[in-house]
Amino acid sequence: MKAVGIIVEYNPFHNGHWHHLQETKAKTAADCLIAVMSGNFLQRGEPAIVSKWARTKMALAAGVDIVIELPYVFAVQAAEQFAHGAVRLLDALGCQELCFGSESGDIAAFLTAAKTWFQHKEKFDSLVRSELARGQSFPKANAEAWRQLDSDALDLSKPNNVLGFAYVKAIWQNKLAIVPRTIPRLAAGYHDESFSHSSIASATSLRKVLRQTGQLERIAAYIPSTTAEQLQQYRLTYGRWHDWEAYFPLLKYRLLTSSEEDLRRIAGVEEGIEYRLKQKIASAETFAAFIAATKTKRYTWTRLQRLCVHVLTNFTKEEQNKAAAPTYIRLLGMNETGRRYLQQVKKELALPLIAKAAKLNGDPLYEQEKRATAVYTAAFPEPLYSAALKEEYATAPIYFSGMERK
Repeated sequence: MKAVGIIVEYNPFHNGHWHHLQETKAKTAADCLIAVMSGNFLQRGEPAIVSKWARTKMALAAGVDIVIELPYVFAVQAAEQFAHGAVRLLDALGCQELCFGSESGDIAAFLTAAKTWFQHKEKFDSLVRSELARGQSFPKANAEAWRQLDSDALDLSKPNNVLGFAYVKAIWQNKLAIVPRTIPRLAAGYHDESFSHSSIASATSLRKVLRQTGQLERIAAYIPSTTAEQLQQYRLTYGRWHDWEAYFPLLKYRLLTSSEEDLRRIAGVEEGIEYRLKQKIASAETFAAFIAATKTKRYTWTRLQRLCVHVLTNFTKEEQNKAAAPTYIRLLGMNETGRRYLQQVKKELALPLIAKAAKLNGDPLYEQEKRATAVYTAAFPEPLYSAALKEEYATAPIYFSGMERK
């Protein structure tokens, strides 16, 4: 069976994601589609709108055959670390190809860009350092350094291009046999906050509408019915969808009761930002107001969000430095095709395949996952808090036996 990988967050799963799945299957002739999905906290430093279990159900209902978890230590990171963890997991599961969405839609551009990067890596790194010294944020420094290399192969000011470039570099750096492919992103941009198409919208705009109105019917045209069902069921069960404001009291408590020395141990806390964090948190009444008051050219909104997640989960620089590569494959869900594929390859897997979370106790990567779950579920009052916390450890991989639906 030919296995093809995708790297996802599904926050939430929408029609653009469904298009990506269909195009991936058509482009690669995949027998088994494997998604490595971020857990409860995401790459841009945000809590997922619903749990990884609910998003796994969305993925399986849409036609993904296997869903595995990208551990927190890679999921809540900048593009290169995020890509490194994700492609290593897909390789460990025997994926022959990786298909990602991008603004470019041209894999030749990514391959040319990667070749240029490897040939001029020292010069590129020097240019990035110069831009950082001028006070630029890392994304802008990266894009400007790329422009100065006189490379017009790929626009690295576009977020999906940046991630795709990181995937291709990670494949090459790790000498993996995965063939990268890409398809063009449809209609809505990654950061778009409004609807501009009749059926395609960004996850950012969907979450914004849900935050502002709480009305699923307002986004019904942009999501599969199975996504709507999962969102509705989650809110009925737990009384809410997740956003940063639910965690702001916890963050304020952590920052006010931590010393500057304590904060310097946290991953992402650099260049004296700990003093600014403590200064701005005291008077901030909302998370949005806190980030708006704290951000600088160097510390962008996204960088601060990731840092704040690390503060909440007590993720340290030492732990980050030790997280060199994935140590396990955690299975979140599968359908019959996925089950047959795993039976075929289970004796050849490069990492242990884990179905029961108890088997991971003591693994440093999973110990951080447990802390992240403890924070994520703290948005609920008791007894829902304890029930949701238990779900992390008691839930078996989801087996989806239904038919694919849109």
